[in-house]
Amino acid sequence: MICIAVKFPIRAERADQFMDAASDYTAASRAEEGNVFFEWSRSLEDPTTFVLLEAFRDADAGAAHVAGQHVEDFFGWAPDWVSATPQIIYIDSPDLTGWGPMGEIQPRGQ
Repeated sequence: MICIAVKFPIRAERADQFMDAASDYTAASRAEEGNVFFEWSRSLEDPTTFVLLEAFRDADAGAAHVAGQHVEDFFGWAPDWVSATPQIIYIDSPDLTGWGPMGEIQPRGQ
Protein backbone atom coordinates (compact mmCIF):
# COMPACT_ATOMS: atom_id res chain seq x y z
CA MET A 1 0.00 0.00 0.00
CA ILE A 2 1.09 3.56 -0.66
CA CYS A 3 0.41 6.13 2.06
CA ILE A 4 0.91 9.83 1.40
CA ALA A 5 0.62 12.82 3.72
CA VAL A 6 0.79 16.30 2.21
CA LYS A 7 0.71 19.64 4.06
CA PHE A 8 -0.82 22.38 1.93
CA PRO A 9 -0.15 25.95 3.14
CA ILE A 10 -3.03 27.92 1.62
CA ARG A 11 -3.13 31.69 1.08
CA ALA A 12 -5.01 33.28 3.99
CA GLU A 13 -7.55 35.01 1.76
CA ARG A 14 -8.47 31.65 0.17
CA ALA A 15 -8.31 29.29 3.15
CA ASP A 16 -12.03 29.33 3.94
CA GLN A 17 -12.90 28.39 0.35
CA PHE A 18 -10.22 25.72 -0.12
CA MET A 19 -12.27 22.66 0.85
CA ASP A 20 -15.05 23.66 -1.54
CA ALA A 21 -12.49 24.19 -4.29
CA ALA A 22 -10.96 20.75 -3.64
CA SER A 23 -14.30 18.89 -3.48
CA ASP A 24 -14.35 17.64 -7.10
CA TYR A 25 -10.73 16.49 -6.84
CA THR A 26 -11.54 14.73 -3.58
CA ALA A 27 -14.68 12.99 -4.89
CA ALA A 28 -12.94 11.80 -8.06
CA SER A 29 -9.95 10.50 -6.08
CA ARG A 30 -12.16 8.62 -3.64
CA ALA A 31 -14.00 6.99 -6.55
CA GLU A 32 -10.82 5.48 -8.00
CA GLU A 33 -10.74 1.69 -7.90
CA GLY A 34 -7.39 1.55 -6.08
CA ASN A 35 -8.11 4.28 -3.52
CA VAL A 36 -8.06 3.14 0.11
CA PHE A 37 -8.75 6.57 1.65
CA PHE A 38 -8.50 10.25 0.80
CA GLU A 39 -9.05 12.54 3.80
CA TRP A 40 -8.48 16.24 4.47
CA SER A 41 -7.89 17.92 7.83
CA ARG A 42 -7.42 21.56 8.77
CA SER A 43 -4.75 22.49 11.29
CA LEU A 44 -5.97 23.60 14.70
CA GLU A 45 -2.86 25.78 15.15
CA ASP A 46 -2.78 27.35 11.69
CA PRO A 47 -6.13 27.58 9.86
CA THR A 48 -4.30 28.20 6.58
CA THR A 49 -2.70 24.74 6.65
CA PHE A 50 -4.55 21.70 5.32
CA VAL A 51 -3.29 18.12 5.50
CA LEU A 52 -4.25 15.48 2.96
CA LEU A 53 -3.92 11.84 3.98
CA GLU A 54 -4.30 9.49 1.05
CA ALA A 55 -3.62 5.82 0.43
CA PHE A 56 -3.71 3.61 -2.62
CA ARG A 57 -3.76 -0.18 -2.91
CA ASP A 58 -0.35 -0.35 -4.64
CA ALA A 59 2.04 1.47 -6.97
CA ASP A 60 -0.17 0.78 -10.00
CA ALA A 61 -3.16 2.38 -8.27
CA GLY A 62 -0.97 5.35 -7.31
CA ALA A 63 0.20 5.74 -10.90
CA ALA A 64 -3.39 5.57 -12.16
CA HIS A 65 -4.33 8.29 -9.66
CA VAL A 66 -1.56 10.64 -10.82
CA ALA A 67 -2.56 10.04 -14.46
CA GLY A 68 -6.17 11.09 -13.84
CA GLN A 69 -7.69 14.23 -15.32
CA HIS A 70 -8.87 15.34 -11.86
CA VAL A 71 -5.25 15.31 -10.65
CA GLU A 72 -4.11 17.29 -13.68
CA ASP A 73 -6.90 19.79 -13.03
CA PHE A 74 -5.94 20.09 -9.33
CA PHE A 75 -2.27 20.55 -10.20
CA GLY A 76 -3.37 23.24 -12.65
CA TRP A 77 -5.19 25.47 -10.16
CA ALA A 78 -3.51 24.63 -6.82
CA PRO A 79 -0.41 26.82 -7.43
CA ASP A 80 -2.71 29.86 -7.31
CA TRP A 81 -3.97 28.79 -3.87
CA VAL A 82 -0.80 27.72 -2.01
CA SER A 83 1.36 30.22 -0.14
CA ALA A 84 4.44 27.96 -0.21
CA THR A 85 5.49 24.61 -1.67
CA PRO A 86 3.48 21.76 -0.08
CA GLN A 87 5.49 19.27 2.00
CA ILE A 88 5.04 15.53 1.47
CA ILE A 89 5.67 12.21 3.19
CA TYR A 90 5.44 9.18 0.87
CA ILE A 91 5.52 5.59 2.15
CA ASP A 92 5.30 2.53 -0.09
CA SER A 93 5.08 -0.63 1.99
CA PRO A 94 3.73 -4.05 1.10
CA ASP A 95 3.22 -4.65 4.84
CA LEU A 96 0.50 -1.99 5.10
CA THR A 97 -3.01 -3.20 4.35
CA GLY A 98 -5.28 -0.45 5.70
CA TRP A 99 -6.70 0.83 8.95
CA GLY A 100 -6.42 -1.18 12.15
CA PRO A 101 -7.74 -0.69 15.68
CA MET A 102 -5.86 1.63 18.04
CA GLY A 103 -5.05 -0.29 21.23
CA GLU A 104 -4.59 2.71 23.51
CA ILE A 105 -8.13 4.12 23.30
CA GLN A 106 -11.36 2.15 23.60
CA PRO A 107 -14.94 3.47 24.03
CA ARG A 108 -15.86 3.83 27.68
CA GLY A 109 -19.28 3.37 29.29
CA GLN A 110 -21.40 2.52 26.30
